Amino acid sequence: MAVFRLPMAAHPGIRFWKLLGCGRNGTFDKTPDWRQWGVLSVWNVQPGTRHQTPDFLTQWWKFFRCELCTFILEPIEGHGTWDNQPCFGKLPRQTDYDGMIAVLTRATIRSGKLRRFWQHVEAVAQRMTQAEGFISSVGIGEVPWIKQATFSIWQSKSAMKAFAYQSYQHSDVIRKTRTEDWYSEEMFVRFVIHNVSGTINGRSPLERKT
Repeated sequence: MAVFRLPMAAHPGIRFWKLLGCGRNGTFDKTPDWRQWGVLSVWNVQPGTRHQTPDFLTQWWKFFRCELCTFILEPIEGHGTWDNQPCFGKLPRQTDYDGMIAVLTRATIRSGKLRRFWQHVEAVAQRMTQAEGFISSVGIGEVPWIKQATFSIWQSKSAMKAFAYQSYQHSDVIRKTRTEDWYSEEMFVRFVIHNVSGTINGRSPLERKT
């Protein structure tokens, strides 16, 4: 993944990017999956045009016969920053959209709060996979233990919000992140899914896990 830095940084159409490791259990995870990686790119796309992944990356993946899954997403609502940047632009906190939705939740965890954070991960992750309307998720991160994120897909925004705010485990964690000041930076963004191609571990990410 380190060799991807130069082609990503040099591409004129990409204004923000991250190379990400993945967890094993579909959410934040102490144990990385050394066979799975993520590339996040935010594009300067004009109406009627499409993004084009840097040739170096596509040739690399083809040479090593990688399993690929690509999401084309449009950010519609959210808040927070990543590396002190509103990398998805200025977004409203809420919209009227209530269809299938992808959600990115990421945070930089304060070193003094790592133990408290990781004490709560497993219970919330288990509840999420059992929640009504949950489809699938992938745990991603820049730095093991410290800079963590979850990318999840839901049948509707209503279903996602029901889990986030009506599930005791998750709502309790939200409260503790505020009162105990767990994060030095955080971001929460929702996306409309325009296209998904490929598979993750042999299955479509739009197929609910069983």
